[in-house]
Amino acid sequence: MDNAIKNPALATAAQTTVRVVIGFLFAAHGWQKFLQFTLDGTAPAFAQMGVPAAGLMAPVIATLEVVGGIALILGVLTRIFAVLLTANMLGANFLVHISAGVFVEAGGFELVLALAAGAAVIALLGAGRISVDRFIPARFAA
Repeated sequence: MDNAIKNPALATAAQTTVRVVIGFLFAAHGWQKFLQFTLDGTAPAFAQMGVPAAGLMAPVIATLEVVGGIALILGVLTRIFAVLLTANMLGANFLVHISAGVFVEAGGFELVLALAAGAAVIALLGAGRISVDRFIPARFAA
């Protein structure tokens, strides 16, 4: 990180890359819940996995992932959505994936942990210079 501190262009490139990639992955997972699995399939799957209030949580989580992912890509209210998406992935980790071990092919937590870490980094560092947040007054963006 020392080089990024000394080189603002490098820091901007790093923040933007992480934000766009993590945002894309969240948006893709949300769309998958809407379009591939459908909410009628996602809710029972959530219930089977032990997610509380699965019928309510399926549309809430799918919407958070789509809207939050797009918000991260654009850099809109970035820290707010990054915190919500971090909490989403930590919840998924502890409710569903941690008991299956590390690897995703066995239902493990590697993907949700990586997404949680990426979202947490975005929450901590903010959107960066190439974002809509840059044009929002600080009192609203924080």
